[in-house]
Amino acid sequence: MRLSRKFYERDTPKVARELLGKIFTCTVKSGTLKGKIVETEAYFGVDDPASRASEKKTKINNLMWEKGGLTLIYMVHGNWLFNVTTEKKGVPGAVLIRAVEPISGLKTMKKLRGKEKLKELTSGPGKMTQAFGISKEHHEVDLTSSDKIFISDPEEHTENKNIRTSHRIGVREDLDQELRFYIADSEFVS
Repeated sequence: MRLSRKFYERDTPKVARELLGKIFTCTVKSGTLKGKIVETEAYFGVDDPASRASEKKTKINNLMWEKGGLTLIYMVHGNWLFNVTTEKKGVPGAVLIRAVEPISGLKTMKKLRGKEKLKELTSGPGKMTQAFGISKEHHEVDLTSSDKIFISDPEEHTENKNIRTSHRIGVREDLDQELRFYIADSEFVS
């Protein structure tokens, strides 16, 4: 079942943690690609020095103040990064999807990444977006209603018992709170 607006419009770290194990689906020309989310990071607004929303509203980050469940796509070091907005309108928040475990559409993912080894396909935020064909075109998509890109519950419910936290990766300045969440026994964690 596709995640609802109610799921996204909650406390950002809670959403980041609960996205672990959910299924990320993206439809491209050659078919439907799916992966299990295994790593996320939570970002806040002006009081978060690592956040895109830490200074002022821009054309890209203004979505962080909108409703939860929208895609926020921006480029870092030549890679598109996939985020989903959280919180209710007026409260900035977003979750970066850092890594997924490939489930289906592997042939297409390998072609898009130019890699053959499964572990190299989606074990990082830039790798994941390349493997799923994510680009600027996917910015501002409503995940609660899109048929092309969405996040859903897995078909079979499994408890993620080995969830760990750490500080966020690759940020110059971080908060004291550990805001990176990952499934520790997944080989696809970045």
